[in-house]
Amino acid sequence: MEITTKQYKRCDLVKAVGRIDSNTAPELEKKFNEILDNGSSGVAFDMAEVDFISSRGLWVLLETQKTCKKNKGKLVLVNVSENMQQALDLAGVKHFIDIYDDLTEAIGSF
Repeated sequence: MEITTKQYKRCDLVKAVGRIDSNTAPELEKKFNEILDNGSSGVAFDMAEVDFISSRGLWVLLETQKTCKKNKGKLVLVNVSENMQQALDLAGVKHFIDIYDDLTEAIGSF
């Protein structure tokens, strides 16, 4: 999995390419924690090129959201494919994390 980040005025954008599974989820968790440890409380996660997410990956998303909320921020998901949306819906994640189709709209939500 490849992870890139970009800073915006009110949030950080994280983009992942590939699979988020038990082997790669710790890398994603580390990246989220670095951003939050540097004082940001808003994270937009671009999932346009994520083709699989395991339960461990879902756990990372929920833990990141919990940490963001403690700091009066939030985690939002952007460009989530239909297959990924179904997986998030089955896991109940859609009730805890906002999902946007458009990057501009997601960044503007902060």
